[in-house]
Amino acid sequence: MVITVPICLLLAVAGLAVYGRAEALGDARTTRAEVGLSLRVQALVHQLQRERGLTNGLLGGEESFRTPLAATRKRVDTALRGMRPERAVEDVIQRHLRRLAAIRAAADRGTAGTDTADRAATLTFYTTAVDALNAVDPVTESATRADRQLRDGLAALRELAAAKESVALERGLLNGVFADGAFHGREYLTFTEVRATRVAALVRFRQVATAPQRAALKNAFGTKDAQRATAYENQAEGAADGSALRADAGTWWDAMTVLVDDLYAVQQSVGDDVRDRADRLSHDAELGLAAYLVAGTLMAALVAGLAAFASRSLTRPLGALAEAAHDVARHRLPATVARIQQSPQDHGEFLPPAEAPDTPEAQSLGGAAEIAEVAASLHQVERTALHLAAQQAGLRRNTTESLANLGRRNQNLVRRQLSLITRLERQELDPDALAELFELDHLATRMRRNAESLLVLAGQNPPRPTAAPADGLEVVQSAVAEVEQYRRVLIATVEPVRVRGHAVADVAHLLAELIENGLNFSPPTEPVEVHGWHDTEDDTYCFAVVDHGIGMSEADKERAGARLSDSGEEALLTAPTRFLGHLVVGRLAHRLGEGAQVQLFDTPGGGLSALLVLPGRLLVPAQDSSATPPPARPAVSSLLNGFRAGVARAEARSTQGVSS
Repeated sequence: MVITVPICLLLAVAGLAVYGRAEALGDARTTRAEVGLSLRVQALVHQLQRERGLTNGLLGGEESFRTPLAATRKRVDTALRGMRPERAVEDVIQRHLRRLAAIRAAADRGTAGTDTADRAATLTFYTTAVDALNAVDPVTESATRADRQLRDGLAALRELAAAKESVALERGLLNGVFADGAFHGREYLTFTEVRATRVAALVRFRQVATAPQRAALKNAFGTKDAQRATAYENQAEGAADGSALRADAGTWWDAMTVLVDDLYAVQQSVGDDVRDRADRLSHDAELGLAAYLVAGTLMAALVAGLAAFASRSLTRPLGALAEAAHDVARHRLPATVARIQQSPQDHGEFLPPAEAPDTPEAQSLGGAAEIAEVAASLHQVERTALHLAAQQAGLRRNTTESLANLGRRNQNLVRRQLSLITRLERQELDPDALAELFELDHLATRMRRNAESLLVLAGQNPPRPTAAPADGLEVVQSAVAEVEQYRRVLIATVEPVRVRGHAVADVAHLLAELIENGLNFSPPTEPVEVHGWHDTEDDTYCFAVVDHGIGMSEADKERAGARLSDSGEEALLTAPTRFLGHLVVGRLAHRLGEGAQVQLFDTPGGGLSALLVLPGRLLVPAQDSSATPPPARPAVSSLLNGFRAGVARAEARSTQGVSS
């Protein structure tokens, strides 16, 4: 714990540093992609500017512009298709260029001086679209905040785009004016505003551009074509009063096109510089992230080594102590407790002697004195647990023996009471008194079953001796005689069978417990049915106790099934009191031997059914082996089919659980 806090803080700082470099790398890559998109937008703008100028000249009456205009339109369409994946640019295109086809068709049909395609409206359409595209700036401010050179480059690119748009707009505007021969309407005012916008944009460009970029701009405006274009501009400037202009529109177009192309070349050069800077920033961010990752890995390895070295002095003695504790918990203590529970009365030989903290075993663990004290405490815990186990074993044994002794005494008294009641019944002639004696006999029989159940749970009750085998119907009747509400029991169908003598008492006792349970959990007006039949497929005999009561949930049925299959492992004192009857049934079924089993199933229509299966070894073979058992009644047949279907479902669920 002492070194955990500084280690966590150190790793957190390293993680934040790596996260910062990863974020910087993401910003650099985003900026590089955004710069590329901005350059593609300017390429589209360049072609639109050319189409605008040619269209305006065509509307002014210059028919020679049709051929270059067709080629320019194809280039514009190609650039537009390349912009479709970019959603921000695509939205601008849809808003401002959706009427492009109609404008082109109107320009192709129009002639100079007509109203078919107004020159000013067409110029405004193209100019609005170009301004909207120039306004699209995909590069976010946060991406350029950390690098001044990249920020200035993007600013220079924007200002140069504005200046180039002014030059291209002036080219298109005067192209139509020169073709028409004079200014009309607001054309001269638009001409002066465009020139002022160009001058302002160029001033801002020179403020943020580098020296090579300013030199490239100066060279673009120093060519012969640029000077020729300036002369045409001066001539147009003098025609403010609407006087006629004697200028060749084709020559003006060629000169201004060279200037616009030169400005576009400067723009591409500036864009290349910006893109190179973005690539360099992305590369530097990648190297920085790799360096931080390597440093973070080395630091984590170093910290782990230091932590391992620092904790080694603690882990070795603690590991030995843990191993000793595991040996006590998993082997020594359970084995000793098992021997105590199975031993005679004296348990002192199994208890370890008391050990002081300075015993050799405690000192062999090494480490500080506190670890030795912990080891001594573990030995003391072991001794205390063994003392408690010995006391518990003695308490269980004494309690069980006391209950068994009490059960035997009750059993003997009940037997004597039954003998006395039997003699009184033989001597009594009064029907009313004889009926009361019969009720008393029934109560005594139930008391005998309870005493025998107590001895069964204590594991000290031998079965009641039976001299000869008994008929299956007699066994059922004997079981019914041992329950309280015997009048509600309906012995439906019991096919003939002979149960061997040593198993008669246990089978009757087991059936009595099942019948008693069905009577307790079914309505007072509903009978509990008892069926019996041969299962020729498995050479077994089945008794079924069927009630129409509240039934049981699947979870309760599984727990009850576990208790019914108990072979004696679940102790009497640990089982819930209301489920002692289930334990009695489980012990009796186990005592009947292999093949005897009790299963629970849902009764069709509601309720619960219990099935007792007796193997063939508990049955007396029929004297006539060729004789076949009588056919089952329809009720028994349907009940048998229902039980077989339930057994099949139970086996399917069991198989599915094992496979999963």
